[in-house]
Amino acid sequence: MATAVQKNGMKPLSNGNSLIGHHDVQEIQNIRELSPYSIVEQCKEGYAEVEQCIENYSNYEQKNITVADNTQQQIQTAEITESEPEIDIVINNVVCSFSVRCHLNLREIALSGMNVEYRRENGMITMKLRRPYTTASIWSSGKVTCTGATSEDQAKVAARRFARCLQKLGFNVRFNNYRVVNVLGTCSMPFAIKINSFSERHKEADYEPELHPGVTYKLKVPKATLKIFSTGSVTVTAPSVADVQAAIEHIFPLVYEFRKERTPEDLSLLQAAKKRRLSAAAVEEVCTIPSKANEEEEVVVEEDSECETEETW
Repeated sequence: MATAVQKNGMKPLSNGNSLIGHHDVQEIQNIRELSPYSIVEQCKEGYAEVEQCIENYSNYEQKNITVADNTQQQIQTAEITESEPEIDIVINNVVCSFSVRCHLNLREIALSGMNVEYRRENGMITMKLRRPYTTASIWSSGKVTCTGATSEDQAKVAARRFARCLQKLGFNVRFNNYRVVNVLGTCSMPFAIKINSFSERHKEADYEPELHPGVTYKLKVPKATLKIFSTGSVTVTAPSVADVQAAIEHIFPLVYEFRKERTPEDLSLLQAAKKRRLSAAAVEEVCTIPSKANEEEEVVVEEDSECETEETW
């Protein structure tokens, strides 16, 4: 049998073949002190740590997959947004009407007014403004129609200035029953259109090439009339600017199915139309540059038109 452990930490065995170190004896004693229950608890703790690591890894992978999906969706959305071209809607004319609630002597207006043309055969007078560049048709009954504005705000300003001009001529004018009658807008699609196939597919489309080169398409909601041309140009007539935009948004997916590439002739026609629009805009800009005397006169008109209530008229 083995003897007791000595102070130097070494003990001889009965057969004297080898020696066991003190630290090895301590490890053996520690192993003997461990109970089966404590060993099971340590194993369970190890398994719990492994399961936590696996769960963390799976959550990390799931987050990476979610981030990748979101990134891919954003890329697809950006591609779709870039693929959809922007369409510029140009408002060419806003027609409005109002009443002055008094009888107008057209002869007196023609003799005393400025920028006035008396059309006796039509029973009306045309009066023009430089800023905004508009034309008014005036009848003796007191009804006035204003055309030429490029926005609803400009139309309202022009109508009030025409009423102020009539008031300065000595008439008891009351600005009443103002409303926007009609709005004309145009836009150019980024592609040509097969108008023959389009008119055959849609019953609302009316195409008579002997009478008009474009397709007439009428909408009930919003109330609008569209002229669609093979070059991709679309002309919209509607009661308001909002209805013009809604009509363009409604017609775009319908004509997109019948798109085609533009021919050189179509491109030349579009360029010519663009040049005409630019030249007309330049002429209008030149015409709207007033002299100093006209500026003083218009400033007086603006100061007088500060009161918006009907009683001030």
